[in-house]
Amino acid sequence: MKQSEIVKQLTDKELMIQVIFSQLVFITISIISSFLLFEHFTDWLDYFSFNDKAIIYYGVIPALIVVSIDIILSLVLPKHLLDDGGINEKLFKTRTVTEIIFIAAVVAIAEELLFRGVIQTTFGFIIASVVFTLVHIRYLKKPILLISVLILSFYLGYAYEVTGNLLVTITAHFIIDLLLGLFIRFQK
Repeated sequence: MKQSEIVKQLTDKELMIQVIFSQLVFITISIISSFLLFEHFTDWLDYFSFNDKAIIYYGVIPALIVVSIDIILSLVLPKHLLDDGGINEKLFKTRTVTEIIFIAAVVAIAEELLFRGVIQTTFGFIIASVVFTLVHIRYLKKPILLISVLILSFYLGYAYEVTGNLLVTITAHFIIDLLLGLFIRFQK
């Protein structure tokens, strides 16, 4: 059974539970991996810095550009080219703004801790970007979505390489997920 077919059978509550569960799995893997791969668990703290300029230049501004491009694509391209099987629409269409903020925050933190904080730090930029793309399995049969998530993944990896700051990538990821979730929620 396809992922989109499974999602269609889930209630909104069940889908939310699945999303949160998957992100808790990512956080758990991140924590366990950090114990195994880092000399000290507190090495995590070295990857967080409240550097306003880096967060704005490498996080906020690029995220706004990505969201703008995604919205333009959704307005000019045929819907079937960007259809992820209805998963994002089902996830965001009926959520409150508070729920969308929560989802965006949990996903951004969990995925960036794992993909940038553990995988990229340990195995490198390319491996982390490719694994990030593969985890977004529902995009693999949609060339435009696949290219979009691959470019985004490489950008997030690049931003982390340049800044060494997980707050930059978490901020970018959060803004993208939040604004696109709100766009889906309020789109007519």
